[in-house]
Parts: sequence; structure tokens; C-alpha cells
Amino acid sequence: MILHGYWRSGTSYRTRIALNLKGLAYATAPVDLRTGAQKSDAYLALNPQGLVPALETGDGLVLTQSPAILEWLEEMHPTPALLPSSAADRACVRAMAALIGCDIHPLNNLRVLKAVRDLGADQAGVDAWAGRWIADGFAALEAMVVRHGEGWSFGGAPTLADCYLIPQIYSARRFNVDLAAFPRLLEIEMRADLHPAFIAAHPDNQPDAD
Repeated sequence: MILHGYWRSGTSYRTRIALNLKGLAYATAPVDLRTGAQKSDAYLALNPQGLVPALETGDGLVLTQSPAILEWLEEMHPTPALLPSSAADRACVRAMAALIGCDIHPLNNLRVLKAVRDLGADQAGVDAWAGRWIADGFAALEAMVVRHGEGWSFGGAPTLADCYLIPQIYSARRFNVDLAAFPRLLEIEMRADLHPAFIAAHPDNQPDAD
């Protein structure tokens, strides 16, 4: 498999975590968002939306949109499972993931922040914009982890929710968000910092990191 992504992209980061947790081998094909490589003809042939990541599965299939990629990985490589066994529990984990993937991350990705800057915001304004949505979402997620977590976001092993959470904490630190109000999320981050799959997926450990 070939993962086309950007080292600091949250969506690429969460996909790397899932691939690593599944123990799947893949090659990395960097797409530099800063230079507009995602809009090149070659990349648009893979992903007409011009976003990262894109996953070439090795059999002619190209997958886009990280939620679809993570669900495909779970269906095609079910062990170790990143979703619980019961329908109710799976819905809860998916809700946690969507809280980040739908309600936090889209408001602090590169193209949205560029639009905020184009409206006249300086770096402090950009940080305030991103921090508002991160803090609101993390407050809800903290309560969900208190209810359902046993060391990780849901239960005692990593799930799809953690694939989303750890990259979002990384982004929160980039935007200088005060995370002191979210001790359970920070405990998960500490656990991820010691987990080989999360370590290997970290942006600093990618071949295109700078």
C-alpha cells in the first residue's frame, strides 16, 4: 500500500496510526501542502478533491477521505479491532471520532486557516479561532472519556477514537491551546507517547518532516 499524505496533516496522521495499529506495511508518498502539490495534475488524478490522504491499496483501488479509509481498514483487516463488538459501543466510538473529525478538525485545517488569515486575522487571531473549537469539542470528549474510557478513549485498548484524538491534541498544542482542563485526554496522550504504533505515526518521525 502507498499512503499519500503530508507529515503534519491531522487526517494523514490518523491514517498512519490506524495502519500501524493494524500492523500493515505501507510506503509513504509525501504531498507538500505548502507548495500546492495536492493540486498537481498527478495528484488530482488520484484524488480529484485535492486533499490528503489518499491510500493506494495495491490492487488498483485508491481510497480518499480518512473516515472512509479507516472504516475500510477495519473491514478488510479486522484484527486487531479498532471498533468494539456491540453495535451500541461501535456507535459510541464513531461518535467520538466524528466529534473530532466533523466538528473540530475541519475548522482548523490549512485551507480554513488561510481563509481566516485572508479575512485579516493575525497569528493570535488564528490561534483563538482554532482554540475555540478545539476547547469546545474537547470539553465534550473529556466527559465521554470519563464515562467510557478505561485508559483509552473507549475501554482499555486503542480504538478509532484514539486515531482521531492524538492528532487533534498535536494540533491543539500548535495553536497554544491550554489543555489543563482535559486531564483524561492528556492521560491518553501519555499512553500513546509510549505506544509503538503512535510513536511511528508521529509527524516528527515522517520522512518529509521539517
